[in-house]
Amino acid sequence: MNGSGHRVAITGLGVIAPCGSGKENYWKGLFGPGINGTTSLTIADWDPLPYFPGPKEARRADRVEQFALAAAAEAFEQAGDIGVDPSRFGTIFATGIGGLHTLEDQIQVRLEKGERRVSPFLVPMMMANASGAAISMKYGLQGPNETICTACAAGTHALGYAARLIAWGRCDAVATGGSECAATATSLAGFGNMTALSSTGESMPFDERRNGFVMGEGAAVFILERYDLAVARGATILGEILGAGSNADAHHITAPAPGGTGAIKCMHLALDEAGLKPSDIALVNAHGTSTPLNDAAEAQAVTDVFGTKAVPVTSGKGVTGHALGAAGALEAAQVLLSFQHKLIPPTAGTTVLDPTMSIDLVLGQGREWTPGPAISNNFGFGGHNGSIVIAPAS
Repeated sequence: MNGSGHRVAITGLGVIAPCGSGKENYWKGLFGPGINGTTSLTIADWDPLPYFPGPKEARRADRVEQFALAAAAEAFEQAGDIGVDPSRFGTIFATGIGGLHTLEDQIQVRLEKGERRVSPFLVPMMMANASGAAISMKYGLQGPNETICTACAAGTHALGYAARLIAWGRCDAVATGGSECAATATSLAGFGNMTALSSTGESMPFDERRNGFVMGEGAAVFILERYDLAVARGATILGEILGAGSNADAHHITAPAPGGTGAIKCMHLALDEAGLKPSDIALVNAHGTSTPLNDAAEAQAVTDVFGTKAVPVTSGKGVTGHALGAAGALEAAQVLLSFQHKLIPPTAGTTVLDPTMSIDLVLGQGREWTPGPAISNNFGFGGHNGSIVIAPAS
């Protein structure tokens, strides 16, 4: 990260998603087919038991925490023996909402059976910081343990903050990422009534027919390390975090700033921290929610920063749905896998680019590329903007 003391390597990755759980299944799922005929995607046949000592412990964790621990298990297994002082191994995790399923279930218990029947585990299961706390406790990580809760930008913000802790010398390693499981009946009613969800049950980012997002769920976890320490122990380096940007629109609680002005500034902040020019970027991994306002603002911002059809653009939400606070983590995982396979996944679900947009959207099938620095964007309700620059290992 430009001007900081240490480079930041990514040495472990784990993914849980509706389109495929485990890195390789997730990668295959990114190529479609797109979502059709639903307002929410869930992970089918989910079994949390492999990630807990027993059934009792699994029942005492909300599904959002279960996803986080499952993704963490895959990430730590890939990273191998990191061997740093536990007090210098942090946990910076993200969620948009936390244990919403538990909260909604226990409200129903109270209404039907009375206050005495509400679970004593309600609070630790619903609290937003439960997933990060669970990872910290399972792996004995005694460094900073903080939860980022900036709506749909949270996953990207967590990655950026985690990288800075290493770059600035506060930590030697950090487990980071995000998890979300928020497709409850009440949340879907709320998102639907504010007309954020697709009226046709389709996710089609940047399409001229787009009409809202499809709710997703899942988790992605990354192990970040000081680059020199990772090299010294012979770790396989998946990529490097070069820089990140974070700012606020200060405009509206749910709508982006007109013309994507906040997103433009955010991408420039990330590029500045990475020490790169716009022309150095080889891929834009877009937030691309499939909502009319977000996609229009983001397309305009990308064109402003990088030029007309100057860089390939893709969005994974055509197959993952919108995983809210976990979206940035799932999409950073997509970037890393694009490096590995030297292929950019298409924007599934999208068939006709909105003619008002001047972006080079990858459509139809994957596009071969020579991996280079990529910028991944996420923007959240509340005016939160996040961008992160990730490069292949060098």
